[in-house]
Amino acid sequence: MTENQRSLALVLFSVFVAVTLAITTWAGRNRHGSAEEFYAGGRLFSPMENGFAIAGDYMSAASFLGISGLIALFGYDGMLYSVGFLVAWLVVLFLVAELVRNCGRFTLADVVAARMRERPVRIAVGTSSVTVSVLYLVAQMVGAGTLVALLLGGDGGAAQAWTVIGVGALMVIYVSFGGMRATTWIQIVKSVLLLGGTIALTVLVLLRFHGDIDRLLLSAAEHSGHGRAFLAPGLRYGGDWTSRFDFISLGLALVLGTAGLPHILSRFYTVPTARAARRSVVWAIGLIGGFYLMTIVLGFGAAAIVGTAEVRASNAAGNTAVPLLALDLGGGAGSTAGTVLFAVVAAVAFATILAVVAGITLASSASVAHDLYASLRRRRGGKARSEVTVARFAALGIGVVAIGLGLLARDLNVAFLVGLAFAVAASANLPVLLYSLFWRDFTTRGAVWSVYGGLIPAVVLVVLSPVVSGGPQSLFPGVDFQFFPLDNPGIVSIPLGFVAGWLGTVTSAEAPDEAKHAETEVRSLTGAGAV
Repeated sequence: MTENQRSLALVLFSVFVAVTLAITTWAGRNRHGSAEEFYAGGRLFSPMENGFAIAGDYMSAASFLGISGLIALFGYDGMLYSVGFLVAWLVVLFLVAELVRNCGRFTLADVVAARMRERPVRIAVGTSSVTVSVLYLVAQMVGAGTLVALLLGGDGGAAQAWTVIGVGALMVIYVSFGGMRATTWIQIVKSVLLLGGTIALTVLVLLRFHGDIDRLLLSAAEHSGHGRAFLAPGLRYGGDWTSRFDFISLGLALVLGTAGLPHILSRFYTVPTARAARRSVVWAIGLIGGFYLMTIVLGFGAAAIVGTAEVRASNAAGNTAVPLLALDLGGGAGSTAGTVLFAVVAAVAFATILAVVAGITLASSASVAHDLYASLRRRRGGKARSEVTVARFAALGIGVVAIGLGLLARDLNVAFLVGLAFAVAASANLPVLLYSLFWRDFTTRGAVWSVYGGLIPAVVLVVLSPVVSGGPQSLFPGVDFQFFPLDNPGIVSIPLGFVAGWLGTVTSAEAPDEAKHAETEVRSLTGAGAV
């Protein structure tokens, strides 16, 4: 890495950080200190603005760096992430968006607690939301550390550690001072930058192969070291039964997990109506769909132009495939165009990470304050302002936890880490959300059991999986307490969440409140009484 590349990339990093801090300052001056302003930005965003913000929240470092890297390393099998992330939005559009907007106020727990006893439900759902958010944050931290390590010539530990700490500090500032308004505008700016950078790289890759997709794929297979097997299923998730079940488990987690992600669900509260929420999702699907199609081109382009071996040599998890591709497309190391393109891509990736961590941190701090704190320690008078204060302190605590875990997991692929967050969201949040919206007889016990019945198995199975111990790429490679053979727990934990919710309901002595269900049903479908 030349000194010019480092300098230009660092300048672009600094420009984006300065712009986002300016947005935060502006938003902080315009806030009114209310919970609605802090959590939902005053519900003043248009569907288009919210659609760009949703896309910004969703198109994370896992998408830009991780998915392209997995495709560059594993070809066809890596595309599962692109397909799964995109298909998941159909679940959100048809089952969740409008209903959540009508039934809730700030968080997922608002929807569930509308017809249940609030305290146990809010504690359960709040705990689950924070867990999912922290797992998602770790992936962004890992992406930031990898990116800056590459920028500084791979000077490992110290560069990655300080980068993770710096990103954590910035995300606390964004959330504490700017709230949802600042976070949303940061997401919008980031979406425009990311889509622009991705389009530019995709066009350059296609021009390199004169628009011939077949030639691109054949060249990728040739330079992958795997031949035609690179273009067929099974390179990563093939062979023995364990790999095949892992494939199914990951697919379930990706498709079902989006509808349970707290930072995505909280976006539906930033628009004034349920119709605006649905239109936001339509905008988001268009933007996200185009983006994920381009990540496929970038992944195969990295394999064809850079080479799988070189990508793996730079970063074993493949997280540096896109920056290396940009460098090569611009003319290689030492060239002016290569320097500029590499720096722009690195800056866009860094912007992506900063924006996403802000959205996730806001959602998790809202869960801590609005669900956990409000349930455990209610006070009379000044409740909204008190919650906002707690949310700001919660952002600091969550930032510290995410920094620590990010330093620990810095050698794992970021897309893979997000897959784990999706598995927990699909196991703990989705069952209770669907039961609350569609099952007339659902009870408080069923809601609590559903959350913990999915959350606890998902977390325990991850701890006992090859992700944590028992292998050279595990978090703790020197020890082995692996008992669960799959990397992703979704195939076991998602059904357990649904079964636990059903079992808790049918064994509950509490009679379902038919009046509250009727009220929730009317409100979810018509918007009558929605905040």
